[in-house]
Amino acid sequence: MRFARACIDSIGYELPPQVVTSVELEERLAPLYRALRLQVGQLEALTGIRERRYWPAGFSMAEGATRAGRKAMAVSSIRPEDIGVLIYAGVCRDNLEPATACAVAEGLGITGAAQVYDVSNACLGVINGIVQIATAIELGHIRAGMVVSCESARQIVDLTIERMLREANMESFRLSLATLTGGSGAIAVVVCDKSMTLAGHAVTCGAIRTDPRHHRLCRWGPDTGIPASAPMQMVTDAAGVLDHGVALGKRTWQAFLEETGWSVERVDRTICHQVGAPHRETVLKAMGIPLEKDFQTYEYLGNIGTVSLPITAAIAEERGFLEKGHRVACCGIGSGLNCLILGVEW
Repeated sequence: MRFARACIDSIGYELPPQVVTSVELEERLAPLYRALRLQVGQLEALTGIRERRYWPAGFSMAEGATRAGRKAMAVSSIRPEDIGVLIYAGVCRDNLEPATACAVAEGLGITGAAQVYDVSNACLGVINGIVQIATAIELGHIRAGMVVSCESARQIVDLTIERMLREANMESFRLSLATLTGGSGAIAVVVCDKSMTLAGHAVTCGAIRTDPRHHRLCRWGPDTGIPASAPMQMVTDAAGVLDHGVALGKRTWQAFLEETGWSVERVDRTICHQVGAPHRETVLKAMGIPLEKDFQTYEYLGNIGTVSLPITAAIAEERGFLEKGHRVACCGIGSGLNCLILGVEW
């Protein structure tokens, strides 16, 4: 998978106002901790996540995505009338139909001949959307597009804590731990033809590998509206996701190096989907990437699903970690299991 014309022109993001610490979540789980004789501090110790953020109750996913979209447009040379595709790629969306992208399009003033639709692929949604837009640019179908997303962890964490207290056993704790790492945030990425901008980051190449044998390892459902109007739960076999996810990531990484002709040493920076400390260390070790080449945000933002990778890239650029000329490997993985690594020349 190679690209010659597409680039990332701008990234905008929005962070929720409420900070929720891992200690606060454990305080709510105090009866369970006493029953299972667990020490306070387990959540941060096992995941490396100190805190995450929540939107206000009842906050609209379209509103968060629209706010991020306005920020991305404010620093971009691309205008609403230039957008040929608008994709909303969040796991969380406001309704089963219409597409949440429609509400975002209204908020951003995108209309006319633009394609407006949702894409859903667990935590890989935004990077899938970037590839779809880049492909359309390469084919000459459009000159610019935008992918947006907004994720919310408040309701699913509340429901999970209620279930953990009700079931009060170690198996429930094991299958629910990953849910407690969830955070919230919104992102917008403008992708355009290189001829339309002087400040873009070239999307050069990518590799995809999938292993659907493991699609049962992480499940969230059945209702996908936020807030959900029907009972839903999220269960994750964290050990299984780690083992099989790392194996899939390693295969995808080898395919990526072969596709790009890059060596590991020629990769200047990596931006990965943010899961937690054990996942990060295990994945980077398998890829042969030293920790100092990677940037993390999970410690204070948690796992924000589709938002994690692009928001981490935006913050890394703000802090000077990503610099012009860097070869950057954007490594996304999602439940299913699916893995996509995208090469970007910053």
